[in-house]
Amino acid sequence: MDPVQIETYLRRLGVERPARPTSDALRELQLRHLQTVPFENLSIHLGEEIVLTEERLLGKVLGSGRGGFCYELNGAFAALLTALGFEVTLLAARVHVPGGGLGIPYDHLALRVRTVDAREWLVDVGFGGLCDEPLVWEERGEQRDGAGVFRLVEVADTGDLDVVKDGRPQYRLELRPRALGDFVAGAWWHRTSPESHFTRSLVCSRSTEDGGRVTLSGRKLKTTDAEGKSRARELADDAEVLAVYRERFGIELTRVPGVREAGVR
Repeated sequence: MDPVQIETYLRRLGVERPARPTSDALRELQLRHLQTVPFENLSIHLGEEIVLTEERLLGKVLGSGRGGFCYELNGAFAALLTALGFEVTLLAARVHVPGGGLGIPYDHLALRVRTVDAREWLVDVGFGGLCDEPLVWEERGEQRDGAGVFRLVEVADTGDLDVVKDGRPQYRLELRPRALGDFVAGAWWHRTSPESHFTRSLVCSRSTEDGGRVTLSGRKLKTTDAEGKSRARELADDAEVLAVYRERFGIELTRVPGVREAGVR
């Protein structure tokens, strides 16, 4: 990243450049990323190409004011953290699916981050509502933040880690370092397969500054407060949908996306 890109990214997050890559700075960056850069799969349904290179990811987040899903969000965030002096390792994960079992290889991208105070953290801004703050990598007991109670559980015989939230496994992390290009096949599958939940529905979601969450799924707008109480309503027309994308997520669209048939480019 060049200095202009770094400042543009920080300006979007609404934070000053940290003096040093500390744990406190990492916490602030993750929380602000969750609040300002939405988790969204609109590109799939708008027929936009998803390219996993740093240049294209930064162009989408900074130049187009968009968000993305795990590969895009954590990929772009990794570039920012690296530019700010953090040590970042990309990790592959497989998501625990309802009913048991694991998703495809390279199902998810998460980050292992080392700070200047010699601490390591699990960082994830691309799961669509996991933890508000980084999780302590070495800790195997309960870790609490505003989003829930978390544990990192070692998997017998493999050395992998299950990320557990409120007693429910979310995904299984492999510890081998990966490169962004390793996730191309996973991104293609999620963009094209009829078995991918991303091809079957629209989502645009972010954390809110008051500890809640706002989500737009098609025409359904759902808001949840910090206590977990939610309200939902159907938006009246295309104009209102476009206004919500613009006003609640900072996304300027010229047309309302609709769910596309899987495999259609």
